[in-house]
Amino acid sequence: MPSSKRDYYEVLGVERGASADEIKKAYRKLALQFHPDRNPGDAAAEESFKEATQAYEILRDGEKRSRYDQFGHSGVDPSMGGGHGDFGGFDISDALRAFMRDFGGFGNFEFGGTSRGGSSGPRRGQDLQIQLKLTLEEVATGVERTLRVKVLSPCGTCGGSGAKPGTSSDTCQTCGGQGQVRQVQRSILGQFVNIAECPDCHGDGTILRDRCSDCRGEGRKETTESIKVRIPAGVTSGNYIPLRGKGNVGMRGGPRGDIIVLIEEIEHAHLERHGDDVLSEIDISFDQAVLGGSVQVATLDGKVKMNIPAGTPSGKIFRLRGKGIPHLRGSGSGDQLVRVHIHVPKKLNKEARRILEEVRGNDSFRPPGKS
Repeated sequence: MPSSKRDYYEVLGVERGASADEIKKAYRKLALQFHPDRNPGDAAAEESFKEATQAYEILRDGEKRSRYDQFGHSGVDPSMGGGHGDFGGFDISDALRAFMRDFGGFGNFEFGGTSRGGSSGPRRGQDLQIQLKLTLEEVATGVERTLRVKVLSPCGTCGGSGAKPGTSSDTCQTCGGQGQVRQVQRSILGQFVNIAECPDCHGDGTILRDRCSDCRGEGRKETTESIKVRIPAGVTSGNYIPLRGKGNVGMRGGPRGDIIVLIEEIEHAHLERHGDDVLSEIDISFDQAVLGGSVQVATLDGKVKMNIPAGTPSGKIFRLRGKGIPHLRGSGSGDQLVRVHIHVPKKLNKEARRILEEVRGNDSFRPPGKS
């Protein structure tokens, strides 16, 4: 019910005077926490994701935010007087599309779902979401994968019509073949006409005389398809790859939805990603730190030689330019940062101890200012 809606600033956990950047950061944190892919089958998390996204959609828009500040929910939500549910027609597809627009995804694509009081005729099939785990090496080079996906495809018996072979369908008497019905609502503000999906034909405009026994009138059956997806170099967890027209086919001849491939990066054993840079840590010996030398450093594309200058302190960070992750948009790559630690042996043989005892009193080994 409209009265159950929380204040949008409260939903995002920001002050009413919050900047656009603060609003975006607050939403991103909530969206990642409650995203359906991180909470599969959790209806409460899905509702929280939708609520946070709707709040963000209003507060990110200067004009809508101004109306909301003046009039509250009634200033931005036409469903306040119409009884269309808690989100006024704002469903999970809308929420995911908004999230992908600002925080991931490639190109302009429709993430999509069912029509809401819209056109008649066959409805678009559902989108499918698939989580694809990639190693850091695969992220760095890009990769092509073949996915085995269960999708709803046209029924081979009825050709997708849902009708028993040799039979036809009749025009729906409830909507006159339009797939929509008019609902008149009256309030103290006047009369409102709402266009809704026909409850009898479910938007098709026709009623089947005899249903196909193979698909039970749906016009579709589950199949397993092999689908190739090319992942560009430089993606990160949370990015989406849309495969248009590869999702479930709609009922009774409706077009296919999309497959949305959600990228998840597998944690690397030795490299830590920071944007397009990667960080690694290596140990160097005491004599390398004092006298200088060289070490072999493992990178995403093999080992490289790195020089250690004399007098290198523990914790110093070196930069290997271009050895990080390729930029997703634009040319070039990030860098690899290498933090060195001086290895201090716990045990020494007699010769090593003798040498260190000889230099113990040498002023060169004393910290500055010590005598």
